[in-house]
Amino acid sequence: MHCFVYISLRKAGTYLWLARRDDFSVLPESLALMLGDLRFVLEVELHPERRLPQEDVHIVLEHLVTQGWHLQLPPSETLATANHPAYKNAPHDSQDG
Repeated sequence: MHCFVYISLRKAGTYLWLARRDDFSVLPESLALMLGDLRFVLEVELHPERRLPQEDVHIVLEHLVTQGWHLQLPPSETLATANHPAYKNAPHDSQDG
């Protein structure tokens, strides 16, 4: 499946995969508002055997087929990072929980 990847200029590290180039009409309005402006970054051919660094290709393909889009959020912090002394002593945004 041919697909198109965009980066959110509002939400750092957040990518939107689309089944059709520039077809933002498939997005729920709330998602489009959350993502803000998007910049095209990649055109790629996906198939079940392809490996993706941060996403499960089967889930991406399923979302593209069923809803026309897939949202890739930034990778969550690893346990090693969260337990690192420098991280523990750093100030954190109180909204992160």
